[in-house]
Amino acid sequence: MATGTRQDPWVLKTAPGTSEYTMFRDEQSDPPALVCQVGSTTLKYHLRAVGDLELWLMEKGDWVPLGAADENKPAAEGTVEAWGRSPENPVGGWYGLRNGYRGRFGMYLPPLLEALGLVELTHDKRNNSVRAIIADGSGPAVSA
Repeated sequence: MATGTRQDPWVLKTAPGTSEYTMFRDEQSDPPALVCQVGSTTLKYHLRAVGDLELWLMEKGDWVPLGAADENKPAAEGTVEAWGRSPENPVGGWYGLRNGYRGRFGMYLPPLLEALGLVELTHDKRNNSVRAIIADGSGPAVSA
């Protein structure tokens, strides 16, 4: 598996498998960021989003819809996308760092967490969902 650096980025596919993109860690950025390259478009998200999203999904303990949406479109309530822009999340708002390109959190973060072995992700044509898995990989997380 790739190391997730600029020189060796993760090569990922969206949940439906229709689009390929890359991501890498930029720990020198302020704040540290995940850089997501989709064709000629660059999106950036807080690097801490990986751990924060995994913890939130563990708290949920069940499947959560992705709900990907562009920044200028509303996110459906209860989705990964809505959480990624909620004032209630650990960063107090958008995980996206680049104005005009802060959305699509629900599109691009879950496949990375799946590649890292942290979540299960459905791969249907649309309306995909994600859930955390127990650290030993034996099944879904449960709420405390």
